[in-house]
Amino acid sequence: MYVCGPTVYDETHVGHARTYVAFDALRRFFETRGYTVIHVQNITDIDDKIINKARETGRHWTEIVEEYTKDYLENIEKLGIRPHVNPRVTLHIKEIIEFIQELVNQGYAYASGGSVYFDVTKYSDYGRLSGRTEREAWRQEEEFLQEKKNPFDFAVWKKRKPGEPYWSSPWGPGRPGWHIECSVMSIKYLGSHIDIHGGGQDLIFPHHENERAQCEVLLSKKPWVKYWMHTGMLVVKGEKMSKSLGNVVTLKELLGKFQGGIVRTWILSSHYRSQLEFNEDSLEQARRNNERITNVILKVDELLEKSAHEFSLDEKSVKAVEVVTALYREFQDALSDDFNTSRALGTVLEATRIFHRDIEERPTTATLLLVRRLIGMADYIYGFTVGMERREHITPLEREIVEAVIRVRRELRKKKHFEAADMIREELSKLGILLVDHGLETRYYYRRP
Repeated sequence: MYVCGPTVYDETHVGHARTYVAFDALRRFFETRGYTVIHVQNITDIDDKIINKARETGRHWTEIVEEYTKDYLENIEKLGIRPHVNPRVTLHIKEIIEFIQELVNQGYAYASGGSVYFDVTKYSDYGRLSGRTEREAWRQEEEFLQEKKNPFDFAVWKKRKPGEPYWSSPWGPGRPGWHIECSVMSIKYLGSHIDIHGGGQDLIFPHHENERAQCEVLLSKKPWVKYWMHTGMLVVKGEKMSKSLGNVVTLKELLGKFQGGIVRTWILSSHYRSQLEFNEDSLEQARRNNERITNVILKVDELLEKSAHEFSLDEKSVKAVEVVTALYREFQDALSDDFNTSRALGTVLEATRIFHRDIEERPTTATLLLVRRLIGMADYIYGFTVGMERREHITPLEREIVEAVIRVRRELRKKKHFEAADMIREELSKLGILLVDHGLETRYYYRRP
């Protein structure tokens, strides 16, 4: 699986996270089904945007790259995402030049004015991936029209401009074009055939259309990619989240407010192809859902430690076994149907309701194990508990304060002031402290952003 990663010229934002979380969850789902997944997610560390940022700030372009690569890697790790390989373009220049040379040798690309362009007319299937059937809709890189044979041809090697970084090549000093980078790196790490190639919907044209054209003509493989998958846009008040509109929320900023498992729950509460609205209400709902699920995970684990062998089950427990087993099948069916994480999440939340209604007061090993199987698998895929730490990781002062609040809450519960006790629990959850009740006893866990 190859996923198009960031161009590291600015901080990673929530729109990026939407794509990265979706494909990380997809990888985890395949792993639960017994597949070995090689997950490659690139880093574009040379691009017009990086060069422009260096000019605007007066900094060297490599400083820009290192700063924002660090930001990207640190923040996706807080989301529980770690691809097997994060290839950087500048470390693959040799392979890129060799790929371009082969395109030229076979007549699929041509040199012009120190640059090299892919001849789109040599690929008869161009436009099918993006649904652009008219040639006029293929126009791109208008600033280079005078050098190109056709207005829709695209650069695979860009000649050096004054003050820009460059590498030596058979066509003169320059740097790779955007689309050639992912073609070369994906082939190097995944071979000449890819099962899944992913990214945001905004990459379908021209990026993925051009990648597909380059690779299928040179490799004589059709299809080169078995499944193209694209995530829907992240929007704020109906508009795409983008730097040009000034409505960007950085991932660092969001993770300062919500722990990684909550952000993942929010993103995966919508189908990956759907438009996702960014607002505080939806994130708060995700936090409540996440707390509800993680609470059950922790309770079930502790109950299982105390559970004994069962020699018979009453009718209520037998019914619970049947219901949870059916929910497990529904969960699997939902994820197998175009990775419908929204519908699958509904089955997990229903399982928590069944747990509290039918299992918690009279748990059996059978019912606990079945609930744990369903919610444990969901936790692996969704990452509900990503970023959660046990109480021993908090400072002594934090521990004293939290335990004092818990003592007050225990007295409120004894006196049946449940509304006030629930309010304390809710407020502590917002601060990243999850309470798990067992009768009047309460354990707590810390969600560190």
